[in-house]
Amino acid sequence: MPETATPAVKTTLNIRGRLLSLAEPVVMGVVNTTPDSFYKDSRAITLAAVLMRAERMLNEGAAILDIGGFSTRPGAVEISEEAERKRVIPVVEALVREFPEAIISIDTFRSGVAAAALDAGAGMVNDITAGHDPAMAALIGRHRVPYIIMHMRLPVTDMMANTHYDDLLGEMLQYFAERLQHLHSQDIFDVIIDPGFGFSKTMAQNYEILKNLTYFEALGVPILAGVSRKSMIYKLLETSPDEALNGTSVVNFVALQNGARILRVHDVKAAVETIKIHKQLSNSDTGI
Repeated sequence: MPETATPAVKTTLNIRGRLLSLAEPVVMGVVNTTPDSFYKDSRAITLAAVLMRAERMLNEGAAILDIGGFSTRPGAVEISEEAERKRVIPVVEALVREFPEAIISIDTFRSGVAAAALDAGAGMVNDITAGHDPAMAALIGRHRVPYIIMHMRLPVTDMMANTHYDDLLGEMLQYFAERLQHLHSQDIFDVIIDPGFGFSKTMAQNYEILKNLTYFEALGVPILAGVSRKSMIYKLLETSPDEALNGTSVVNFVALQNGARILRVHDVKAAVETIKIHKQLSNSDTGI
């Protein structure tokens, strides 16, 4: 039986008529409007603080800003959809107004919040549940925006209660393949996959995924790595999120080596530098 060729990974995203190239990896900066995110320095509660954080990230080289209003750290309290809207929609409106060239992503699993953010000018949706809300796919299809789907097991607020897998990589590949098939059936092709480091996975499982990230290139879509300051780093190093930047840069470098096209981070400057070093080492003309 002939071998099936691995499809080429898609390297462009159409964001409201504007093409974003992923031929070289890009950085997505995290802007949390939550008071209880696991890394306190990522919290930007006031609009002024959000704008300052966003401006710094854009100046440091972020290609995308990811706006979230629902904390998914272990033990976080679930908030209502209305409360989430109140946190994120004024922020999206302000960012679109102040930085019209910026690409804004809305980090939500609720189609109502996503719809309001897209109407306010956001250009992407980052959904940690990969479409658990049945109205989400239709919304993405109407707006024709890129869609990030992540692997995790529900419920969101108790994800770490379900970390057993018979075949971790195989089950994740099947999970993504089924969701991609559903999205493609609705003519949605600008899709990015996120393995969901730290979501429904033990530390050992996180590193197994990192080591085998190229496994998911078989799906033919870009891979996003979101490891920034997570417990897979700071617990291994016996430190804290505040002291996990060095470890984050190391893990991001490995993710780049293994095919990540988007790094979702709290520290944009460090991630941009990591990409530059990776690019230099990947250049066959360097003699390194």
